[in-house]
Amino acid sequence: MTTPHDDLPPLDRKDRRARLLHALGDGLLVLRAPPLRVHANDVEAPHRPSADVYYLTGFPEPDAVVLFDGSAPTERFVLFVQPLDPERETWTGPRAGVTGAVERYGADAAYPVSELDAHLSERIANGGALHYSLGHDQEFDRHLLGLATSAWDRRPRNQSGRTRSILDPRPLIHEMRLRKSDAEIEWLRRSAVIGTAAHRRAMAETRPGGWEHEIEALLDYEFRRAGTRGWAYPSIVAAGAHATVLHYTANDGRLDGADLLLVDAGCDLDLYCSDITRTWPIGREPSPAQQRVHAAVLESQLAGIAAVRPGATLEEVHHRALEVLCEHLLSFGCVQGTVESVIAEGTYKPFYMHRTSHWLGLDVHDVGAYEVKGQARPLEPGMVLTVEPGLYFGAGARGASPSLAGIGVRIEDDVVVTATGCEVLTAGAPKDLDSILSLRGTD
Repeated sequence: MTTPHDDLPPLDRKDRRARLLHALGDGLLVLRAPPLRVHANDVEAPHRPSADVYYLTGFPEPDAVVLFDGSAPTERFVLFVQPLDPERETWTGPRAGVTGAVERYGADAAYPVSELDAHLSERIANGGALHYSLGHDQEFDRHLLGLATSAWDRRPRNQSGRTRSILDPRPLIHEMRLRKSDAEIEWLRRSAVIGTAAHRRAMAETRPGGWEHEIEALLDYEFRRAGTRGWAYPSIVAAGAHATVLHYTANDGRLDGADLLLVDAGCDLDLYCSDITRTWPIGREPSPAQQRVHAAVLESQLAGIAAVRPGATLEEVHHRALEVLCEHLLSFGCVQGTVESVIAEGTYKPFYMHRTSHWLGLDVHDVGAYEVKGQARPLEPGMVLTVEPGLYFGAGARGASPSLAGIGVRIEDDVVVTATGCEVLTAGAPKDLDSILSLRGTD
């Protein structure tokens, strides 16, 4: 089967599994792909594969279990899947089945998920440390804990020194996911290009008198038309004072020509996410206050991006962007003192209440520790992050002049750390007001 993105490089999941098994030693790792979730009554919600499962196996189906066994001589990567069921598949689509799990996804062996308990119990009893991430699926957590306890109790006395605890596998898997391969960066670059094109279309189509949900629908259309799974997170289309609500998703407001429009939207390309925010005038002429706030955020964002390089930290990126924002808050008269005192005392927080960056990858807020041994983690080539400062003058932001009331501006790009600095994957979406307005022509 061909797809619109067959030109992208293949992802070497076999190498990922080999590295994971090496790190496991003689340990046993269990990953659960959860069952379908109910949207309403008997209607199932769209399924998004577990990112960890997908990263290591590519297996997309729900209600499956992945087993990695570092002590096994042969069956070290095992899939437990839903068996073929022609009647059920008539309703929900084809399954890989046991044979497909081996042939298509490279498992050493595969079994129906109904046989999981027998296989897992034996391996826990005879294997090394058990790795499993608790807290995501309480029903399966209880089942696995009971299975493990029974298996440990059956161990021979000469194995009594073996651990009876469950270790969290996320440090192993998420450290791998944090550092993107060249192929992964190509997938993220394509996701960014598609997201960028959707933002450009939204900029071009914005008109006074329209509705937020019309822009939301346009973004969704552009994402799907390009062959992605759709949005990576519910799109934020926030006009006027709605933009001062950080995760506003009602998207039911009217577009007033006197307001700015904040759009935070990205797509999901086979789980590789883009995450882009732009803010632009709904009408042709932004007010002087809107121009000042937009210029302040843009200057801050560019300063943050300039700070991204190997050896720098997200804390340094945040601090550089924050310094610029505080300079402007002082000039606006919103805070008093010096840049240093405003940062130290946190008086900027009513106007900027979030951090500047997060990791990006298979999840839009991607995995990987932000600190190592209590210290901010140095950036390395292959890490991908966002840079997204903002200023928000909502109803609760005291100290701002009336001209600033109801203005919210955020600007966000997706950035990959390179050997010499960084590359902005979403540079194709214009950020300055003149470039954005030029997309609409002269009407």
